[in-house]
Amino acid sequence: MDIRAYQRWFEEYDRARGWDRVEPCHVLAHLVEEVGEIARHVLRLDGYRDLSEDERQAEIEQLAMEINDAFVFLTKLAICYNLELADILAKGQAKAEARTNVEEGRREMARYLEARRRRLQALVEGDAVATEDGDSSSKE
Repeated sequence: MDIRAYQRWFEEYDRARGWDRVEPCHVLAHLVEEVGEIARHVLRLDGYRDLSEDERQAEIEQLAMEINDAFVFLTKLAICYNLELADILAKGQAKAEARTNVEEGRREMARYLEARRRRLQALVEGDAVATEDGDSSSKE
């Protein structure tokens, strides 16, 4: 799907229903609500709940729809401020490419994974909480 065509379609869809008059602050409130729903599904999929394979698949399908709903409200915000999503994404892509090269990215991911490993190990072994630099502190 072409992002520019989607944005034009969505703008017409909203206008035909009168929904283009919703204030940006209310659009933002709906976006935040959708992000909360996304968080609930990610937590469940990440082990917060024990899911059967069927439940997991249903959760993934629900997550997909919540991502869609969040994208709807991001699209509405862009339209409210006359922003082109395709242009925003192109600028973001260029920013990402310029910010971190592949090797730096791999080093940062290795650091991140090691920090997560230490944190989980500390949680499994007792009440000490590992910090990012590897030190441990006791919970109070």
